[in-house]
Amino acid sequence: MNGFSTRAIHAGQAPDPTTGSVIVPIHATSTFAQDGVGGTRGGYEYSRSGNPTRDALAECLAALEGGRHGFVFGSGMSATDTLLRVALKPGDHLLIPHDAYGGTFRLVDKVLSNWGIDYTPADLGNLDAVRAALRPSTRMIWSESPTNPLLGIADIAALAEVARDAHARLVVDNTFASPYLQTPLGLGADVVLHSTTKYCGGHSDVVGGALVTSDEELAEGLTFTQNSVGAVPGPFDSWLTLRGLKTLAVRMERHSDNAERVVAALVSHPKVSKVFYPGLPEHPGHEVAAKQMRRFGGMVSFLVRGDSDGAADPAAEALRVCAATRLFTLAESLGGVESLIEHPGRMTHASTEGSALQVPSDLVRLSVGIEDADDLVEDLLEALG
Repeated sequence: MNGFSTRAIHAGQAPDPTTGSVIVPIHATSTFAQDGVGGTRGGYEYSRSGNPTRDALAECLAALEGGRHGFVFGSGMSATDTLLRVALKPGDHLLIPHDAYGGTFRLVDKVLSNWGIDYTPADLGNLDAVRAALRPSTRMIWSESPTNPLLGIADIAALAEVARDAHARLVVDNTFASPYLQTPLGLGADVVLHSTTKYCGGHSDVVGGALVTSDEELAEGLTFTQNSVGAVPGPFDSWLTLRGLKTLAVRMERHSDNAERVVAALVSHPKVSKVFYPGLPEHPGHEVAAKQMRRFGGMVSFLVRGDSDGAADPAAEALRVCAATRLFTLAESLGGVESLIEHPGRMTHASTEGSALQVPSDLVRLSVGIEDADDLVEDLLEALG
């Protein structure tokens, strides 16, 4: 199975051998009957340790990312936490993006730092800055590409080489791109992470996370630790995410089409001072993104100008625009079929306020859905005034 959509529909999803069901059943059970003490049927004994519906999702995601081992979790943050527990120990040092997702920053800064993990934010799009931030104790480079919310691009292949030279692992949060647009393991990354809540699920009806790796030692540690801490999704959540993956390719094409239309309307608008989108030729990471991504995705961010008469500053105007749209729903999260708008400084990235990762107060982030592009553009232009 070489084609992406073929894998998305069939990997880990053979017809049920008992009934012939072409869709993976929802195995809503906490425990499994054993044929004698220690004699499991198909290797299942308790759903925290393993569940057929969850395993089907993990196998499918691993196939889409080109990895040997897939793990699925109850949320993207539980996947992040489990990976960091396994890969790092007290005294280790971690590099994170200087514009990392607020939830990742909060976990590292407020939780793991108390456990003895040190970290440094760095511009991962600047390899000299990355090398300068490395320490002898650096054991991991945590990357997002594109980043959340400024759509920064990291050269994954180059970062992987830097990480190898430093005897560190490279992790890529691939949530914004999805496995359809980008496969970091093929570029040299050691681990790929997803908030499957976003594009993988795709319908804003399930929360989940995933890790994919081909590192045998790491996979062994993840298996043990996930079972030990119980960071697992339920079978229905796994089934919903698996259903979402089946249409990921066609959805990502439409997300990308619509985002390009939205960007074209924003770049020439007098109330917009800057647009962040890797598909723009002037974007500093455009050439790298064009090399390592299939398309540029459905996420767009932009800065809002204040009123020309000085009645409102840019931050106030950004808040006004977020409240003025009709089709773009004011909400956190992203990657669903519906379009969302948010103010990162007050919402998803509020935890970065006062830190080196604080986002601009005049920044607006869009998750461009798959509605009719003309309607989305009209909605934004009316909101901008």
